[in-house]
Amino acid sequence: MTTAGAPVRGARFLARFAVFAECLLTGVWIAVAALPLVTLPAALAAGAGHLRRTVEDEETGLRSFAAEVRGALRGGGWAVGLAWWAALALVGADLALVRALPVPGGRAAGALAILAVLWATVTVLRAATAWRPGAAWRALLPGAWRRSLRDPAGSLLVVCGMAVVAASAWFSAPLALPALGLLVAGALAAERRTGVLAGA
Repeated sequence: MTTAGAPVRGARFLARFAVFAECLLTGVWIAVAALPLVTLPAALAAGAGHLRRTVEDEETGLRSFAAEVRGALRGGGWAVGLAWWAALALVGADLALVRALPVPGGRAAGALAILAVLWATVTVLRAATAWRPGAAWRALLPGAWRRSLRDPAGSLLVVCGMAVVAASAWFSAPLALPALGLLVAGALAAERRTGVLAGA
């Protein structure tokens, strides 16, 4: 015996599963586009745009993703990527120094450095989800920085997404690639909470 609501529930399940599958595929696209490393923010921005269009039933695909990667790079995405990797290298060197030369307060300084990198990563992710074709990263980062502080719950959601990527990489490195799509989906959800994506 079936009910009238069963087909509707089935359609909703299939639609949600399709979005989940699109997140995983987008994660692979992001990973490939981020291979030069400095292109990571631009790849994240293009992935966010692709997922946003998917949810809103707009036409999208690999061609539009690639076009947005190029657009985000022209808007300063490569400079943001370079700065982020430089900060990561600096923190890595700081942690190595703390381990090699134990000094008073070294552990606290190392913990603060890790928190700073997490905050910077959340800021870049939130800026990436707010990026639109033609936008300059220089204009997006200050607002993303403020939102990362004023919306701790949303920032925690993004950090949880990063934990999913890290756990996937620890379990099996290839799993981290599709998990990048889930990270971007979490960042999109965080931005929607603050109203940044409302009506976008």
